[in-house]
Amino acid sequence: MIPQVKPLHRALAAAFLLLAGLRTAHADPDAQSILKTARMAQTGQQRTLAGHLRVQSTGQIIPFTLILAGDEIRYQFKDRDILLRLGANSSQLMESAHGDTQKVSPARYDQPVEGTDITYEDLSLKFLYWLKAKVDGTDALGLENCWKLHLEPGGDPSSYASVELWASQRGGYFLQGEGYDKGGKLVKRFKVVSPQRDPQGGWMLKKMRIETLAEGKDDSITYLEIDK
Repeated sequence: MIPQVKPLHRALAAAFLLLAGLRTAHADPDAQSILKTARMAQTGQQRTLAGHLRVQSTGQIIPFTLILAGDEIRYQFKDRDILLRLGANSSQLMESAHGDTQKVSPARYDQPVEGTDITYEDLSLKFLYWLKAKVDGTDALGLENCWKLHLEPGGDPSSYASVELWASQRGGYFLQGEGYDKGGKLVKRFKVVSPQRDPQGGWMLKKMRIETLAEGKDDSITYLEIDK
């Protein structure tokens, strides 16, 4: 004889199946989906803004004009322009000075921009395109719930052996990154101190702290700030 299932047991079983279905429907996104959202968060705006780099140790202020034009981001300094083009599958970094425009080669990735702690590779956002990526769970930065990702360059040229990335679950933009060398030592930390909502929609950077960590030396810090 087949035992009858009591109504309460049937209700509990149905509820369990419903919860399991909801959990599957709302499964955590994979690393590449998160990176794609983070890339999209950098594009789509049409604005011209004033900003500056501020070196903490010396107080040096380096002004620039930031031009956002869809998938192009242009930094205009006094004697050069640095242009970042963000595509669906890769980014391209160009530099224009004295009427000559050239692609920034991987050999220059670790060179500082305007003598600050920001390198050309940092500006290029290449790590947002790395294929070797995995989700390491979730974490909280202040009031923001974030996805935490572990990224490796694979065959791509990079001055970093790996990058740990925190991306906002709310807005998709990245809030913090940590670059590690081949020995597993933390050598660079970039942290968005204050993102702000763009009146045109989406989110934009207001202030970022870039910290270079060198063994046996004091940490060097540069701020990238967008003026009000």
